[in-house]
Amino acid sequence: MISQRQLFFRHVGQTSQAPMALEIEKAEGIYLYDVNGKKYIDLVSGVSVSNVGHRHPKVVKAIKEQLDKYMHLMVYGEYIQSPQVKFAKLLTDNLPESLDAVYYVNSGSEAVEGAMKTAKRYTGRHEIAAFKNAYHGSTHGALSLMNDENLTRAFRPLVPSVIFLDFNDISQLNKITEQTAGAVVEMIQAEGGIIPAELQFMKALRKRCDETGTLLIADEIQTGFGRTGKLFAFMHYDIVPDIIAVAKGMGGGMPAGAFIARKEILNSLTHDPALGHITTFGGHPVSAAGATASLEVLLEENLIEDAERKGRIYIEKLLKHPKIKSVRGKGLFLAFEPEEGVSIEKLINKGLEVGFVGDAFLFDDRHFRIAPPLTITDSEIEESINLVIKALDDL
Repeated sequence: MISQRQLFFRHVGQTSQAPMALEIEKAEGIYLYDVNGKKYIDLVSGVSVSNVGHRHPKVVKAIKEQLDKYMHLMVYGEYIQSPQVKFAKLLTDNLPESLDAVYYVNSGSEAVEGAMKTAKRYTGRHEIAAFKNAYHGSTHGALSLMNDENLTRAFRPLVPSVIFLDFNDISQLNKITEQTAGAVVEMIQAEGGIIPAELQFMKALRKRCDETGTLLIADEIQTGFGRTGKLFAFMHYDIVPDIIAVAKGMGGGMPAGAFIARKEILNSLTHDPALGHITTFGGHPVSAAGATASLEVLLEENLIEDAERKGRIYIEKLLKHPKIKSVRGKGLFLAFEPEEGVSIEKLINKGLEVGFVGDAFLFDDRHFRIAPPLTITDSEIEESINLVIKALDDL
C-alpha cells in the first residue's frame, strides 16, 4: 500500500528538494507527535505562528463556536461580520491611536503587498525603500523587497523603483527622499539571523520618514503578538509606524494576516479606483474568531511580558555551554551561534533525533533559531535547553 510519505512527494508541491518531511499526527502545547508516537519540543512555533501553543483550548473553543454560526459569506469588505469587528476593536484598543483601522488579508506576504500598494496610493509616489538581508515574503511585490540574488534572479523582472539600504546604517537614510512612498523595515531582522534594530537607527528612520512624507511600514509578521516581549516589536523603540503588517502569530494557528494604519490612510484604497485592494478570504470569520481568542490569551495570561523573562533563561543557560559563542534577540525571538565547525544543518537533524524541532535562517548559516510557543513553562524551557545541549554534545 502506498504510504503518506510517497503520496506527499508525488502529489504535494514542494518548496525545496529536501523538505524536513516530518509526518505529524498530533500537536498540543509546545509538543509535536509524529505517526510513531515520538514527541518533539517545537522550538520554531511554525515560524512564529503558534505563539499561544498548539491547539490552545480557548482558541479551539472559539473556532468551534464560530463554525456553528457561519464560515465564508462573501468577499472581504462587503458584509458586517462580528468576528472581524470584534478582533479589529480588541487589537486597535491595544495599539497607538494612529493605528486605528485593520485591513484583513490572508498571509504575511499579502499584508506586505497591501502595505506597499497603500503607501503608493496614499502618497502618489512610486518608490519603496527596503533594507538588505530582510525577508518580507515571496509573492512578486514582497520578493522585490529582497536583495538576495539567489532567491530573486529566477523571477525577474521584479517590481521596479525599490532602493536597498544597509540596516542599522543611519548615514544611508538620506536616500529616502520626497520620491519615496514607503520604507519597509523589520524592527528585528528575522531571516537575517535575529538582528535587532538599534534604537538611534529607528528614531532616525522615523525622523527621516517624517521629513520626507514617507510612510514608515513596520513588518511585524514574525515579531508580532508578543514574540519579543512586547505586543509588537516597534513598542521597544518609542516610535509609531504609519502602517504595520501582521500575520503568523495573529490567528492562533489559523491562517490570518492584516495591514493596520490610520483610517484615513486605508480609505485611500476605497476610491480612484474602488477595490484598490481586494481579497476573497481575508478576515475569514473562523480565522478572526481564532485571532480574537489568541489575542485574549496573550493579554490575559501575561504571556507577552513573561516572554522577556523566559528569553533571559535561554540566554543565561545557553551561554554557559562552551560550544555556544553568543546569543542575541529579544523575548522568545532568539538566535545562538555555536562554535566554529558546528553545522546548523547537522544540529537541526540531530535535534530531530533527540526530540526537538529546530530551524535555520535564510540569510545566516551560522545561527540557530530559538522561538518556542510563548506558553512554554520554565520546566519545559529547562527540558528544551537540555535537549539542545545534548544535540550539540552528540555532534
